[in-house]
Amino acid sequence: MPRCEVLVAGGGPAGVTAAVAAARHGAKTQLIESSGMLGGIWTNGLLPHFIDYQHRGLLRELRRELLLNDAHTSEWRSDIASVADFDPEILKFVLEKMCAEAGVSVQLYSRVSSAHRSSDGSRLETVVTESKSGAQAWQAHTFIDATGDGDVGASAGCAFDIGHPETGQCQPMSMMALLSGYGTPQTPPFSISDWGESKDWLLEEIRRGGHDPSYSRPTMFLVHDGCVIMMANHQYGYSGPDAALIGQATTEGRAEILRIVRALRSLGGRWKNLRLQATSPHIGIRESRRIHGLYRLRKDDLMRGRRFHDGVCTVRFCFDVHALDPHSNKGIDGVEGEVKPYQIPLRSLIARDVSGLMMAGRCISGDFYAHSSYRVTGDAAAIGEAAGITAAHAVSTGQYPHQVNFTEIEDKLPNSVKPEKQDDEG
Repeated sequence: MPRCEVLVAGGGPAGVTAAVAAARHGAKTQLIESSGMLGGIWTNGLLPHFIDYQHRGLLRELRRELLLNDAHTSEWRSDIASVADFDPEILKFVLEKMCAEAGVSVQLYSRVSSAHRSSDGSRLETVVTESKSGAQAWQAHTFIDATGDGDVGASAGCAFDIGHPETGQCQPMSMMALLSGYGTPQTPPFSISDWGESKDWLLEEIRRGGHDPSYSRPTMFLVHDGCVIMMANHQYGYSGPDAALIGQATTEGRAEILRIVRALRSLGGRWKNLRLQATSPHIGIRESRRIHGLYRLRKDDLMRGRRFHDGVCTVRFCFDVHALDPHSNKGIDGVEGEVKPYQIPLRSLIARDVSGLMMAGRCISGDFYAHSSYRVTGDAAAIGEAAGITAAHAVSTGQYPHQVNFTEIEDKLPNSVKPEKQDDEG
């Protein structure tokens, strides 16, 4: 039975940073990833889109490495976010390099199938994966669930929330597409400097070609000259943990992408050479399980700009709820109230119902509205790094994450900010 000190399930933005951070802080670290690549939504989801990327530490290092590899494609800032885009193929390579140099053991094509507690039920002891090698049982001192869907926590029997608090509906999924042949030598480079206008223009172009897309705020991200990544569809009413529904959403999304490309090509001009090169290997899932932690971030925390004594990073992104009901809205649902810069407390990364389990990324503990803000990849990466550092410290001191004294790790966390005034209860 393979054994490590820290096991990270899921190799997306949160999982990679968690694994690299844990290994760099001295823990023998194993990273398990279900697909054939690292990067999650950045690569497997064809959305190499860093939102809210102002964080220090590994995210800044990753951006610097991507710049050195000529992978940077575009960058812009607004009043709610800092955003950068990168070449997804180079991103795969850079993430693999970071893990290798940190000493992280990586196993791809391996999916978590179950999680098991100790005989007394108090701590998580084993995670089982399925792959071409069959079933493998992995033991560790501390586990980090970075699966996005909260697969480890749910299988371990942890309580969780999913979807809107009144209806259970999850935000729609999106199928990303890589397109070539955009424009002509005389066409100005694609620009997202005016975010709203570019979305409105693209929507009208698709409609002019004869198709009314399922997402009313379609977007293109420049990769290279003539090559763009497009997000232009919504798959409504599907749930992340349901394999049958994910498959249905995937086939429907892929079919609509082809219709959209054909609609644009029919316009001629800048669109006449447009070609669909690839759709994302995995459909983009915005929302799934939120595992219950020692603290549950709430909408009110974001509106107050709440600071915590164990804050691991500061989030600046807005409420971003993609429309739940296409009959009333196919864009972004309005949310009453505005987000002020707020902190993510370490307690939201620590499972409430079992010892030895942390969460990183969008499956941390929060309500529906808080999740819509911190789920973006820049924040997920910062959260992952904090989880990895905490896990390594727990290993080195013989504690479980919930026993770690925050003051002992605070100086190790690159995005921890000591507030002039903390306003949590403890």
